[in-house]
Order: sequence, then structure tokens, then C-alpha cells
Amino acid sequence: MVKREQNGLYNATNEHDACGVGMVVNIHGNKSHELVDSALKVLENMRHRGAEGADNKTGDGAGIMLQIPHEFILLQGIPVPEKGKYGTGLVFLPKDEKEQAGILSIMIEEIEREGLTLMHLRNVPTNPDCLGKDARATEPDIKQVFITGVTDVENLERTLYIIRKKIEKRVRHKDFYIVSLSGKNIIYKGMLSSMQVREYFPDLTQPYFTSGLALVHSRFSTNTFPTWSLAQPFRLLAHNGEINTIRGNRGWMEARESVLSSPALRDIKAIRPIIQPGMSDSASLDNVLEFFVMSGLSLPHAMAMLVPESFNDKNPISEELKAFYEYHSILMEPWDGPAALLFSDGRFAGGMLDRNGLRPARYLITNNDMMVVASEVGVMDFEPGEIKEKGRLQPGKILMIDTEQGKIYYDGELKEQLASARPYRTWLSTNRIELDTLKSGRKIDNRIAGYDRMLRTFGFSREDIERTLIPMCNTGAEPVASMGNDTPLAVLSDKPQLLFNYFRQQFAQVTNPAIDLSVKN
Repeated sequence: MVKREQNGLYNATNEHDACGVGMVVNIHGNKSHELVDSALKVLENMRHRGAEGADNKTGDGAGIMLQIPHEFILLQGIPVPEKGKYGTGLVFLPKDEKEQAGILSIMIEEIEREGLTLMHLRNVPTNPDCLGKDARATEPDIKQVFITGVTDVENLERTLYIIRKKIEKRVRHKDFYIVSLSGKNIIYKGMLSSMQVREYFPDLTQPYFTSGLALVHSRFSTNTFPTWSLAQPFRLLAHNGEINTIRGNRGWMEARESVLSSPALRDIKAIRPIIQPGMSDSASLDNVLEFFVMSGLSLPHAMAMLVPESFNDKNPISEELKAFYEYHSILMEPWDGPAALLFSDGRFAGGMLDRNGLRPARYLITNNDMMVVASEVGVMDFEPGEIKEKGRLQPGKILMIDTEQGKIYYDGELKEQLASARPYRTWLSTNRIELDTLKSGRKIDNRIAGYDRMLRTFGFSREDIERTLIPMCNTGAEPVASMGNDTPLAVLSDKPQLLFNYFRQQFAQVTNPAIDLSVKN
């Protein structure tokens, strides 16, 4: 297990990012190797979004998510059942044979406990010669597992999720990681540069390796030191940016685990912790998204719940949608960015920005019904006449494609469906107690003798009174103040200080160059 710890003067929590994300989707789900090749070109054209070590060969992480290439697997001589009736995925394992055998025995035990069989273990072809020395020094042994014996096809994804979580709970080894385990999609990733993904995994260059959608990610150290397991995409998500509220998000999720229940997932205790320890902010968000989806929520429902949009005069929304967000705010606090998020479960593929919109992403749709979404323009070359539609993802808004129905869902339609699916306004009005309406019948004299003297005695300044206390008393609102604070540290002062002066709020002020320039000009 990767640990987030301080080694000497190095602290993993000081890492930041500048990732690149991209998505290529055939709207009608038509699978081709050309789409795989195009997605790899998108990744390679975002080379500047990733980082390399001093040897110019060790990448800090890159990868690609694809639909499972059923025909390609059959051509490898692996007798899998028909498409959708087996699960597969890549697994990182330690190179030590004894340690590997111990982990595999646990995997087999948990797979068989769910009534399935580990039918085959394939050695994934790799080309370690392209790696830098640091990446090669930590390179895992990569196997592809095939799980068969499926009788309940409808619940295959959920069963594989339960198996994976149980294995993760039992195996805590720094070189072990289940990259993906699914009946729909598969992920190839590693401690690679954008240019190395194609070269390191020869599978991706084979003409029969086909897909109807692909997500790619070029990683620049997403709040953690680069490792093989922390490359993206994750199981459902590719994320450009960072989650600035991550400590609170993780803490609240852990706090509510004891009261969580899900009929679809049976005993939650068996798959806890929901958030895998020692991972990045992106991985934690992916863990929670996956948990909600496996519990029965749709992808857009889970995304809207985790990353809600803001609403005001510039972004008015319906009363029904306000009720949707207010209801879910009781259950889940926002995972705030800056963040651009691309997601897919193998059928649906989509993208959204967090409510601040500080990690832009643009999309275009061609006349051949190909959609390309990326964190910047120019990742693929198109003639102007080929482009049917283009635009950008909006803050808090979702864009999604259903590759089975061949349909694009824009935010308005998705949010209307979500808001009208349940009587959220009724639930709120009948179950919510407004504290402002409660009356005790008592009258309390709030006058304080020697008010001015006591303020000085307890160290309140004029700014504390005018900017903090008065607004709070008059309006009940939180005070608005500058994020910058250059006052001396209270702990170093020889003067008496208010208790809360010894504490500083944690925040990350991250914007994009274009925004910075507009502010300076």
C-alpha cells in the first residue's frame, strides 16, 4: 500500500498538478482500431501536460480507458464466453514469485466466494526498454485476469466491484493494485509518459484491438508522488485539477460509513473502507463515485450529487432542481475543484467541470458522429468542414453520450430528469424543520455591561468588530474577507491573542494562466 507520509523534508501533501484529459467517442458506439489510435494521438499531443524525470524517460503517469476488445481477446487464444458474460482487467503484482502466489491465492478465494472462477491469467506484453530508470525500478509484473462462471449478467459489474473491494481490503502490498475489473471497460496505464503508452503496451497497436470510446490522461503529479498505481484514468474517472476540499471529503465519507446501507451491495462492512487509503484526491473521488454507481445511482445522478453546480442570477435553475441539490446536500458535501472530470462506465461517456469552472475543457462533434473532448484545443486535426458542432463544458454542467442509443444528453435534459425523478420538494417541506420558525416564548436581554471595555480586554480589534461581528449579528451571514493574511503568527507574538488567531484556514488558490493574465491586466 502506498503511504502518504513525510520522508525527511519531503511531504507528499505538497504535490500539485497540471494534468491533461481527453475523450474520443463514436456516438453510435461503432468500435474500431482507428478510434484507439486517435485517442493515443490525443494523449501524445498532450505531452506537455505530463512531467518527466531527470533522465527524460521516466514519466509521472499516463493511461487510457477503453471498452473491452472482445475479438482481440479471442484471437489471443483465450476461450472467453460471449461478450458481457465475463470480467477482465489488468492487475499490478510484485515481481517476487512467492509474494505474487500469496496474493493470487487470496484473489482466487474471493472470486470463488462470489460463485465465479478465475479462468485464465494472461501475461500482458510490455516493452520495459522504453522506460526510464526510476519507472523501471518500480515496474510491477502486469497480469490480465479473466473471470467466468457468470450467471447473473445484470449484476456482473456489482459482483466484480465487491470482489475487488474485498481483495483490496485483505492485500496491503505496495506493488499490488487492481487497475480495473469489469465486464465493460479496461484500463492500460502506468508510470509512463504520454509518448510511452503506445510503445509500452503492444496490445494497443494491434489492428484487432478495437473500442467505441476512449478516455486518456496525462498526469502531472496529482497531489502525490508519481507511482504506477496513481496514474490515470481510474475505474470510472479521469480528472484534471485537484480537489481542494479533499481532507474534509475523506473525513466525512469515513464518518458516515458506519451508517451507510445499500441493498444492492449487501453488507457494506465487507467492502469498507469505501475510500482506499494512501491514494490521490482523484482516486478518492473515483472511489466514492464508483460506490454510488454500484449502489444503484446513474452516472449523472452520482456526478451531480458529488459535484453540484452553483446557482444565482447568472445561472438560474428551476425550483425542482434547487430541491434536488438541497436534498442531496444533506447526504453529501461538494467535492470542490478546480476540476475537469471525464467519466465512463463502458456504455456512457461524459464530462463536466466543477462549479468554479477553473479547469476548462472543450468539445467538438464531427459529421461522422465522432466526439472529442479535451482540456485544450488542437489535440486532433480536423478540416473545418468536418466539424458539425463545437463548444465548451460549462461550470457545473454535464455533457454525456449514450453509445448504445447513439444519443447526446445535454445538461438541461439530464438535470430535468434528475430533478423530476423523485418528489424532492415534498420530502424537504415535510421533513425539514426551519430553526428560524422555532419560538421559545422567552425574552432574553442581550445587553452587556462594560461592552467596550470587555472587547478590548479580550483582544477584539476594530476590524474584528466591523468586518466580522457586526455582519454576523445583523444578517446571520458569514463574514466576507480577503483570502490573503499577512499578519504575524499569533504563536510568535508576546501579546495576548484570541484563541482563533492561532488557527489558519487551509485553502488552495489555483487558477489558469488566462485568468491570471486577465486579473493582472
